[in-house]
Amino acid sequence: MSHRIRRFTDADQTAMIAFAEELPEHDLLFLGRDLRHPRVIAAWVDAMAAGHIDGLVAEENDRLVGTAALVCDPLGWSAHVGEVRLLVTPSRRGAGVGRDLLEGIYVIARERGLSKLVANMTPDQIGSVMLFESLGFRAEALLRDHVRDREGNPHDLAILSADIGRDSPDSAG
Repeated sequence: MSHRIRRFTDADQTAMIAFAEELPEHDLLFLGRDLRHPRVIAAWVDAMAAGHIDGLVAEENDRLVGTAALVCDPLGWSAHVGEVRLLVTPSRRGAGVGRDLLEGIYVIARERGLSKLVANMTPDQIGSVMLFESLGFRAEALLRDHVRDREGNPHDLAILSADIGRDSPDSAG
């Protein structure tokens, strides 16, 4: 199956909620908000309109199989930094969907003039950690027991970053 990467639009809200419903809850822990709620997706669309978020989706057969967001605060002290959020449906992991989405985020980050990217994930998400590292990200911090799942169980949060002025998908090995 081949996938197509394109910008996330207002018309994708219902499809995004359906996509998020298919994800294991553990995948959503690092987001800070639950993508399965329509208000969260509506806020995402509003943030895109305000220029705080750029979103991409991967679709196959008119169904979302992945998404990536680049979150920025153009008025903050870290306006040069973008936070990357990447999700791929379990059935399409290892098929290049995540890599294509992350490479698309690099392009958007450069267009926006960003010099650093950060990504949060739980350290047990080995495939995600390996993907991000293969595209120039490096471990910066580990916050112990930083997020809790619905049952109240604590999970560590790993923070990775990439200096896109020096590191890039083209030069990372």
